[in-house]
Amino acid sequence: MSYIIDRRLNGKKKSTVNRQRFLRRYKAHIKKAVGDAMNNRSIMDMDKGERISIPTRDINEPLLSHGTGGHIEHILPGNREFTTGDRIPRQGQSGGDNGSGASDSGEGVDEFVFQISQEEFLNFMFEGLQLPNMVKQQLAGNTAFRVIRAGISNEGTPGRLNVIRSLRAAHARRIALTSSKRRKLRVLETALAQEEKKDLALRDQRQIEALKSDISELRKRIGRVPFLDDFDLKYNLLIRQPKPRSRAVMFCLMDVSGSMNQATKDMAKRFFLLLYLFLQRSYEYTEVVFIRHHTSAKEVDEEEFFYSRETGGTIVSSALKLMRRIMHERYPDSEWNIYGAQASDGDNWNDDSSTCHKILIDDIMPHVQYYSYVEITPRDHQALWDEYESVRTLFPSHFAMEQIVGVQDIYPVFRQLFSQKGTARC
Repeated sequence: MSYIIDRRLNGKKKSTVNRQRFLRRYKAHIKKAVGDAMNNRSIMDMDKGERISIPTRDINEPLLSHGTGGHIEHILPGNREFTTGDRIPRQGQSGGDNGSGASDSGEGVDEFVFQISQEEFLNFMFEGLQLPNMVKQQLAGNTAFRVIRAGISNEGTPGRLNVIRSLRAAHARRIALTSSKRRKLRVLETALAQEEKKDLALRDQRQIEALKSDISELRKRIGRVPFLDDFDLKYNLLIRQPKPRSRAVMFCLMDVSGSMNQATKDMAKRFFLLLYLFLQRSYEYTEVVFIRHHTSAKEVDEEEFFYSRETGGTIVSSALKLMRRIMHERYPDSEWNIYGAQASDGDNWNDDSSTCHKILIDDIMPHVQYYSYVEITPRDHQALWDEYESVRTLFPSHFAMEQIVGVQDIYPVFRQLFSQKGTARC
């Protein structure tokens, strides 16, 4: 009898396969729920799981039934409510809207609610997103390796023992060492059988004893061949293969000037937190440079970037100048994929917008893979937007602009800026 043993690594979650199938089936509902959740969460809760509700009409299973027409009689035992000719309502039809509103009669079915984990939530949140124009670069002296299978070896550690290959080699060795003895053994056993078939008067007892002695000796010699020998052991050979890897740096430039009220700053922080989670989750070799600016710009750490209350006037070019200096000092474009993301309300000091245009055109855009600008304001665009539009005209595939009016626009704008627009160049 054959036995099939499921050794898939599901751990304690025995229904992992079914859950993944369920998530794929209701992918559209879950993605919509994830998008709605992003608009209602606080900054501290943006990477947590979520409760998802699916309408009951969307989880009904298909049913097989008889076609329409004909006369069908049913016997319903225990009937105390209906008589001949009464029409029986379908389940849920006589009730309210699945629990919404009050009703003194009828039945309904609640929506199906289930919980997705933090891992699943982030998977749906960032599905289909990538850093545009990523180039794979081999960095001298800082090579990444991956471990790959490279055949079979006669030496290795017990943890890499290939059981099937070892047993196969042992079987082949036993055949090679005992084949001639087994052939001779079959000949002797055949001769013994023929001798024993003879009548008692015709049997040669000495020959029978000799044959039994030879057979016993051959069987001992065959039995002395070990079932498994050190020579038979085979091990999986693993080698480290160098692989090109993509290293990227993302510059996050946030306006914290006095014109940015608390609600605008909160939306900017939400956008950058989404970007930070996306980079940390999707790219292993990615660095993030946080820059806050008002009249002057300063490179800060993650904690200060999201929680500092420092404010002041508005000179946007100070952040671009600091970004240019850090690029030249620490991130040469020959070794790094450079990205920039800027969030501002569009207000800027007098003629500084033209300075921003010049810095972008001459010193930043020729060296970056992608630059995105988000203007967070319900008002009309100002001079900074107009200057940046001229930059987008010169670099249409490397420069993107979007406007955010309210919290509900943050996640759609983020997906628009970092959606997959094509295959990365290699």
